[in-house]
Amino acid sequence: MYLAHSRNIRGEDHLLQDHLSEVARTAKRFAEKFGAGDLAYWVGLWHDLGKFHTDFQKYIADPERCPRTDHSTAGAYLASQQWEPIAFPIAGHHGGLGCLSGLKSRLREKSRSPAIAEALEEARQAIGSLLPGTSLEGELPPFVQGTNSADMRRRLELFLRMVFSVLVDADFLDTEKHFHPETSALRTDRPALQELWRRFESNQAKLSGHKDDLLNRIRHEIYHACLEAGFLQPGIFSLTVPTGGGKTRSGMALALRHALHHGLDRVIVAIPYLSITEQTAGEYRDIFGVEGVVEHHSAVREEVDSEDEQHIRARLASENWDAPIVVTTTVQLFESLFSNRPSACRKLHNIARSVLILDEVQTLPVHLLEPMLDVLHQLADHYGTSIVLCTATQPALEDSPYLRGFRGVREIVSAPQRYFEALKRVSYELPVCSERWSWQRVAHEMKSAQACLGVVNTKGDALHLLDALNDDDALHLSTSLCGAHRSDVLAEVRRRLKVGQSCRLVSTQVVEAGVDLDFPLVLRALGPLDSIVQAAGRCNREGKLAVGRVIVFEPEEGHLPQGAYRAATDTASILLKSHCPEDLHEPALYRTYFQRLYQAVNLDERRIQACREAFDYPEVANRFHLIDEGTTPVAVRYSPTAERAPEVESLLEEIRASGGMSRHTFRRLQPYLVNLNTRRIDEYKRAGLVSEVVPGLWEWRGGYDRLRGIASAGHDPTDLVV
Repeated sequence: MYLAHSRNIRGEDHLLQDHLSEVARTAKRFAEKFGAGDLAYWVGLWHDLGKFHTDFQKYIADPERCPRTDHSTAGAYLASQQWEPIAFPIAGHHGGLGCLSGLKSRLREKSRSPAIAEALEEARQAIGSLLPGTSLEGELPPFVQGTNSADMRRRLELFLRMVFSVLVDADFLDTEKHFHPETSALRTDRPALQELWRRFESNQAKLSGHKDDLLNRIRHEIYHACLEAGFLQPGIFSLTVPTGGGKTRSGMALALRHALHHGLDRVIVAIPYLSITEQTAGEYRDIFGVEGVVEHHSAVREEVDSEDEQHIRARLASENWDAPIVVTTTVQLFESLFSNRPSACRKLHNIARSVLILDEVQTLPVHLLEPMLDVLHQLADHYGTSIVLCTATQPALEDSPYLRGFRGVREIVSAPQRYFEALKRVSYELPVCSERWSWQRVAHEMKSAQACLGVVNTKGDALHLLDALNDDDALHLSTSLCGAHRSDVLAEVRRRLKVGQSCRLVSTQVVEAGVDLDFPLVLRALGPLDSIVQAAGRCNREGKLAVGRVIVFEPEEGHLPQGAYRAATDTASILLKSHCPEDLHEPALYRTYFQRLYQAVNLDERRIQACREAFDYPEVANRFHLIDEGTTPVAVRYSPTAERAPEVESLLEEIRASGGMSRHTFRRLQPYLVNLNTRRIDEYKRAGLVSEVVPGLWEWRGGYDRLRGIASAGHDPTDLVV
């Protein structure tokens, strides 16, 4: 009798033959969605063949006395003899996908080990035939057959990720079923898409078509355009809708209708900002019920100790996105698609045959755009994924001489510019010639209104503007403030605006998307064109005024972040000099802007495509980060009330006592973290500004101001906080 795992709490053995057969069947079912079912079956059958070896069986029987032995190389070696690339997912199903040179070296070295031959011989005697009756390469779907071109290698790179995903998920699921059968049973019984569509229609009937004002007529038209588009053939769509046009609901209507019509499995909504993600997930839960929506991102608090069935179901579904509706962040989506870790890649196969809504698509970082679009295009072409590109400022992502982009993108709303004109809520005032404004002039303009938002490009500029305002009641938003502090500031802004109290807010770009504020006047320092429009979305948002004012100014002493942000600002500056303010309500202007921007920057700055073509999965994961990795989280002692004051301290004491930081504890601490520049940590340590709590986590010993956030005399906040 060969064992796959030790006994469970019921005293039941997990037979190796049963485990391999179940993983093979499940992997086949998962991979059939992209034409690789038979191939995945053999990968599942081979993945743990090394466990047939006597040494591993001894380890299972007595893990305290016997060392754990390699159990993945035997199957990887057997697979490599059939078709070398398919050894990747087997070799990495626990430790992660490796690099091609490392895999070749490992297989070459291990092939001389008698343990490999012994394990495979034991497996043959236990299972019988270990080989397919036909060539394994014959089981490949057509899109990964052909020449050894760069394009083909990238297709194969993603295909191997997908096979890796089905193997990892199938392996996890069967192992969980053995050790935690009660938990495993909770993965079933989610509402079907048809039931969610019924709930959606019922909810929408309470809203749509009841009011005959202009805004509601436009929302109704956009909604019905999305319903009609649901019957179109799968592919890539753009949904260009102005602020206030009902994009959240209409996009979901399109996705559900499309998924039901074409028999797709789920709807995945990826959003760039946590604030919008949480807001959108909440709105969908109100429509579909808690059990119909899974919210998955870094700020979701895991109730790890909760025995509540709903909490457990949500946690399980977030592991592999096996849910009808998933709301996640752009970071979670793309860093999973370029990861090499089993836990991150586990969900990838469930993106196949789904509808993927990319909200605020213009925020995709331009320096990573080429690899991101390549993967998205492959998902649409080869994995049955329909993609919806949503925004008010639609980027020019079509294939062109300056961008390897999408082909055949279909706009859902015909002639969207008419809606932008109809829903125009602001007037723009653009910089005059080479006129530059001092911070004192900006402050004077802000003081002329009872409520005003001033948005600048850097944290240092925000502090200079605060100094110029010299207003004890002014408020401030930037990443110099921890998340809990920013939330409290926003709550105070909303309170003041609601009661008509004086409210002047100085902010960096953190306020520009997903923050539901409504100012009569917005001043925006010259920056990327899409950022200017996002800032304008905080002006007259609820349409209470005939028109709101958005003043775009060029700071006399302003600063700009380097790289793509500066290039985008330069592109916007040149473009605005040849256009009138009314053009900012015209969607075509943004296409021109993005076309010029994509010619001005390197769209694969980190050469990720070359690493993909070389099958260097660890290096791809190392290079692909939407959020700058050069940061170190630092806990600050922010406490707006006496009741909340002990919270940070108790969390830090808990971390010190345990000698480490669990994911659950980290998420509880996250609202009180500020990210510092990693390169300067040693300098701050010598100055007594930081001390290490546990490896990877520091606490701030310098000042923390109720207005400015983290601060220290003699340090530029732009250098201090990332």
